[in-house]
Amino acid sequence: MRDTQREHDSRSGPHSGPMRRRAALLLLVSIAAVPVICGAGLPPRLDSQSTPASGSESVSISLPRFEGSVKFLVMGDSGSGSRRQFELADKMVAARAQFPFEFAVMLGDNLYGRESPSAYVDRFERPYKALLDEGVEFFASLGNHDSPNQRMYKRFNMEGHRYYSFSRGPVEFFVMDSTYMDRVQLAWLERELDGSRARWKIAYGHHPLYSSGERHGSELDLRALVEPLFVKFGVDVVLAGHEHFYERLNPQQGIYYFTSGAAGKLRKGNIRRGALTAAGYDQDLSFMLMEIEGDELHFQTITDQGKTIDSGVIPRRLDEKR
Repeated sequence: MRDTQREHDSRSGPHSGPMRRRAALLLLVSIAAVPVICGAGLPPRLDSQSTPASGSESVSISLPRFEGSVKFLVMGDSGSGSRRQFELADKMVAARAQFPFEFAVMLGDNLYGRESPSAYVDRFERPYKALLDEGVEFFASLGNHDSPNQRMYKRFNMEGHRYYSFSRGPVEFFVMDSTYMDRVQLAWLERELDGSRARWKIAYGHHPLYSSGERHGSELDLRALVEPLFVKFGVDVVLAGHEHFYERLNPQQGIYYFTSGAAGKLRKGNIRRGALTAAGYDQDLSFMLMEIEGDELHFQTITDQGKTIDSGVIPRRLDEKR
């Protein structure tokens, strides 16, 4: 069942551009490397269950697919309405034929350009029609290109809120409006994290706290505000978009960070490889699949060509407040 813990807000101003500013607080955070058991860009482990779907949309799924596990899709910066967005959506459908995820998390920039009623159809409902028809739920966060009106769109499951939480089994998701991290939202985030006793805690929003992207890079002001809460209250994983590529960061203070912002737009050759990057890919559109069972999170990242470019398993944090 969904968690009903949600926070109302009355802000109705513009949601993108220079009129929306986050607090300009900077903080240097030490890096604590934590071992990860993963493919780090190598081909995934294949097993007897990894039978590709037939046809041009075929993909090979290497996730374990435990009965009763939490299975979901991760995508960001999707709403371009381009041919390639539709092609990637076909790969999502093919993946679901093998890996029956029940919901998807959206990491912002859900609709690019003018948000007329037809935009919701052309850039969301049509590309993901097959998934919607199968009952897949989409839980959106707002990006810097998104209007706050999206929170009223029923199929984004925001129920009128800029930020909210929901649960699936032992996992609680904390959905942030990272473009406008005001004091009210920050207080909400602290209260929700403090009160959560979920086995797994996953936070997501549009802007990456850590990024090797040449175009944007790490959001230092946002990191200064929210990372202390993530560390204090035992957040396991943080997901973001904004950068139009895929990147898995080396763990920071025990937290695993992923950027998946290439579901509709791509910024080729934008990753500046260095100490932050554990794995990255900026040559094709991509999405992620995640599966949580017990104390392990399995992940696989797939391109619009059906190629797996990263996969692995990460452990739950065992020594933090739950």
